[in-house]
Amino acid sequence: MIFDFFGTLTPSTPAGIWDGHAARSAAPLGIPMRQWRRALDESFPERAVGALGDLPRTIRTLAQRCGFDPDDDALAAATAARLASQRELFVLRDDALDTLEQLRSLGLRIGVLSDCTNELADAWPTLAVALLVDAVVLSCQEGRRKPDPELFRQVARELDTPTSECLYVGDGGGNELSGATGQGMTAVMLRASDWADNDAHAREDSWPGPFIPTLSTVVSAIGDPSLINA
Repeated sequence: MIFDFFGTLTPSTPAGIWDGHAARSAAPLGIPMRQWRRALDESFPERAVGALGDLPRTIRTLAQRCGFDPDDDALAAATAARLASQRELFVLRDDALDTLEQLRSLGLRIGVLSDCTNELADAWPTLAVALLVDAVVLSCQEGRRKPDPELFRQVARELDTPTSECLYVGDGGGNELSGATGQGMTAVMLRASDWADNDAHAREDSWPGPFIPTLSTVVSAIGDPSLINA
């Protein structure tokens, strides 16, 4: 079993939350929130593959792109605000841990494949979910993003499982479902009650394949595939 992280193991994040988080890290820099939010959005492809370095270096680079050159105090405050905001996004869905525990009790190995920035990579060892995951592949550490085929092959290798025997569950961000299917995996969309609220990157909203309404459904579906909607 392989899961996406954001919007799958965690709740969806609507645009308003991203705006609020951007405002918190923009304030110490003296940058208008909308300008900072745009800089963050436009730089995601770079940040998601680790191209801008660690978080302080990333924030300084983006601030300079906005025409600002923060001093050390402003940079430290913005970095702290960004870290605090991101950690709020690492809170899992209510049924996530129980779902993973039940899957492990069935003898299944668990993988996580996420397009993410350095904040998740740095925090991962401290998260409760890390204890339930056998293989984690993060884009910022691998220098590539979904739907890059190698990411799907890598997580399967780390699970010591052929891609044809992997079930991939995600909300569709980053064209992940097509990417997983292209490598021989069975892909299922998590279309939870908050799915429409998610401000995702390149999400496969028109995904024609199967879907489930909750994470916990996947446990029952192991024994009864009819619970997965086509």
